[in-house]
Amino acid sequence: MATNVAVANSQRNRVGALIGGLARSRELTLAGVIVVLSAIVAVFAPNFLTTDNLGPVTTLAAIIAIAAVGETLVILTKNIDLSVESTIGVVAFTVGLLLKEHALPVQAAWLCGIGLGLALGMCNGIIVAVFKVPSIVATLGTISIFRGLCFVVANGKEINLNDLPDGYTNPASQSLFGIPLFVILAVAVVAVMAVVLRYSILGRLFYAVGSNAEAAATIGVHSRSTIFLAFALSGMMAGIAGVLWGINYGAIYANSASGQSLAVIAGVVVGGVSISGGSGTVIGAALGALFLGLINNALILLGAPQEWLQLIYGAVILFAVSTDALIQVRTQRAKARSRIR
Repeated sequence: MATNVAVANSQRNRVGALIGGLARSRELTLAGVIVVLSAIVAVFAPNFLTTDNLGPVTTLAAIIAIAAVGETLVILTKNIDLSVESTIGVVAFTVGLLLKEHALPVQAAWLCGIGLGLALGMCNGIIVAVFKVPSIVATLGTISIFRGLCFVVANGKEINLNDLPDGYTNPASQSLFGIPLFVILAVAVVAVMAVVLRYSILGRLFYAVGSNAEAAATIGVHSRSTIFLAFALSGMMAGIAGVLWGINYGAIYANSASGQSLAVIAGVVVGGVSISGGSGTVIGAALGALFLGLINNALILLGAPQEWLQLIYGAVILFAVSTDALIQVRTQRAKARSRIR
């Protein structure tokens, strides 16, 4: 009898370990979900997997993925940046305005936009790291401040395709070996940051601060400097996304990219980055951005109301956070049992 109980317990532990391992490997699971989702949607919308359809979808997803890389760094430190959408909008409009007024060459305007994003991210970093304002409060304020500045600069104007240099939007539709240029750029950004997070001291600092800031401080980690850097890099990534946003759409308004913070954060969380900090990867965040982009496109092709998208964003965030909490509980229980043994 005792032997049977021991065998049953052993089997349950193995099954639990398998389920826990699959749950923790969010990237692999999400990649599988993307494949299954694509196959199902393709049955009802045959043009879903065509190049003409996937090109624009993956291009927009690439922009969101780049912004999600920066958001991931912030969330890893147990913070959040709600101002991403305003930074993207401000940068897109500023770059467009510089080109409209012929103030700078194209490449210089791009660098100026990325620098502006970095500066706005540094502003967030100072407010959160130096003045110790909770990040959700700080960026809730700056999302309005940055957007307000954009409206002031725009002064009721807009940037049209005719205001931009000839062929300015061409890169958004160009590809290399059949892969959109924006996707290649996003893959490069994700790959570089994935290597930094996994193999560099800087990467370990982000995880250490998010896991336990007090413990990190005892071993000499400057938490405030790390948090400041995370927000600065988030702003820079949003700046890159803002430049690409202007190239992709051509027509740029003061309210461009409104609502995209939800898409960015949803992609990060769905991709397995723990909202409580210290866990997750930029690869997962990029896959999350792609997953939500495909869902958005699927709703359009299937004729579903676009209002459903907001509902889906909220639902997937709640599901991802709940799953993350469940995994943490299981992990803590496993550690407690191992200590007892």
